[in-house]
Amino acid sequence: MPEDKNRVTAAAILPLVGGAGNLTSIAHCMTRLRLGIQDRSLVQDEALKALPAVMGVVEDDTYQIVLGPGTVARVTPEFERLVAQSRAMAPTTVPEPADPPLTPEATTPPSAPAPAPPAATQPPPSSPATTAEELAAQGAALKALQKSRNATPVKLFLRRIANIFVPLIPALIGCGIIAGLNGLLTNLGWLPSAVPALAAMASGFMSLIAVFVGYNTAKEFGGTPILGGAVAAVIVFPGVTHIAAFGRHLSPGQGGVLGALAAALLAVQVEKWCRKAVPEALDVLLTPTLTVLVTGLVTLFGLMFVAGEAATAIGTCANWLLAHGGAFAGLILGGLFLPLVMLGLHQALIPLHTTLIEHQGYTVLLPILAMAGAGQVGAAIAVYLRLPRNRSIRRTIKSALPAGFLGVGEPLIYGVSLPLGRPFITACLGGACGGAFVGFFNQLGDAVGSTAIGPSGWALFPLVKGNHTLTTTLTVYALGLAVGYLAGFLTTYFFGFSKQMRTELNADPDSAPTPTPAAAAAAAEPDPTSAGSATAPGTPAGLGAP
Repeated sequence: MPEDKNRVTAAAILPLVGGAGNLTSIAHCMTRLRLGIQDRSLVQDEALKALPAVMGVVEDDTYQIVLGPGTVARVTPEFERLVAQSRAMAPTTVPEPADPPLTPEATTPPSAPAPAPPAATQPPPSSPATTAEELAAQGAALKALQKSRNATPVKLFLRRIANIFVPLIPALIGCGIIAGLNGLLTNLGWLPSAVPALAAMASGFMSLIAVFVGYNTAKEFGGTPILGGAVAAVIVFPGVTHIAAFGRHLSPGQGGVLGALAAALLAVQVEKWCRKAVPEALDVLLTPTLTVLVTGLVTLFGLMFVAGEAATAIGTCANWLLAHGGAFAGLILGGLFLPLVMLGLHQALIPLHTTLIEHQGYTVLLPILAMAGAGQVGAAIAVYLRLPRNRSIRRTIKSALPAGFLGVGEPLIYGVSLPLGRPFITACLGGACGGAFVGFFNQLGDAVGSTAIGPSGWALFPLVKGNHTLTTTLTVYALGLAVGYLAGFLTTYFFGFSKQMRTELNADPDSAPTPTPAAAAAAAEPDPTSAGSATAPGTPAGLGAP
């Protein structure tokens, strides 16, 4: 039965993205189906948002359809299968002729929101949106504006770094949960015969994570993936204990993911140089040999030591920061994480999380950053209660809240709080309070960490780990979420709206009085593009739309 549902979802999505011939790549992360699109005009945004399984769409370096954790991992294989079947049946003719009639409608949305970005940068109190569709349009404009500002070299590089680590998240989650289960059995003294097996399952991936990082790095930056994995494998080879660098003997795994990242980046450059300099007749022999040899020597006698020192420094700094200024550090981290996500700078934290997990068994940063999502949820609930007559916005919040509790915040951010303006700020304040709470307990010596990256909100509970009992750690994290929810709710409820905003927003668009002829003409224009999402029950219309 689940397979049928997932196949139906995949079959519904395919024609709405222009068919198999319009796709250049297919991938997925924790919550999103990521598609490379050839002709953007063939994508029917509003129809996609109206699908029951779709939480929203986001346009970045790829076209991303938000399906939620678990669902995306089941829909993607079905989608890939349908694409393969479509291409096999019509290798030279793709089912695109049926789409051109929709192209004028499909091209209408980009022309309609075009003037919106300048307005979207203004605080909305002067003319706030009154329906979920109008909020979605403002959210889309903000997203498009942010995308245009995100194409800087630094942000593009950080995005590529994120692409290296995102494919590793499922293994990190699985191994992290097994590690937590193993620790629980060890502490309780249950099933002692199973403990070694669980330890092997939990630790096997982490002991070789450098190899996977090297492989993905070379793949992402245009090298031969297996050569990136080969040079990174040097780092985890047990025999490095017989090698000395900078007056010290190396240890297996020294440098970890940072060393693997640097080694693979170097390998890509060496390989590209060899491709140009080595004669074609000798390329198959000399290029891989020189790539592994040169990069391997640099890694053994330089990168492993330097990266090892950097990894140690990261762990020391994180622990020192939370031990001496945990409440203040948590306040800053929890309060600024949503803006960091908007700017794309949160991707710089992924290698830091992975390094902390590799060296300490958990990252103390993620539970604090997760409080930003709690503030967002609390703010959304306050908006829901503050606008009792606006059924359109309340419907959007109601449909997006379950995903928000599980840490999927895009629907609430781009569909509700960010377009409204002030509720986004109060959501950040809620995250700051929750982060300060968790940071304060870190300062008291009760470290709260996560054994994997990716999940947030309630989905993080199975991965929570600290330096005290599991009950204590879980309690601190749960109370932190409660503080984030409450602070986000209270700040939004009392300070999230001006009187003018509340007056204009607190109306039911579905039962509005008969408009003037001019207003009716203005309202009639966007109907063809918004009808699909407006009439779909329970669908977060336009959330995170590009």
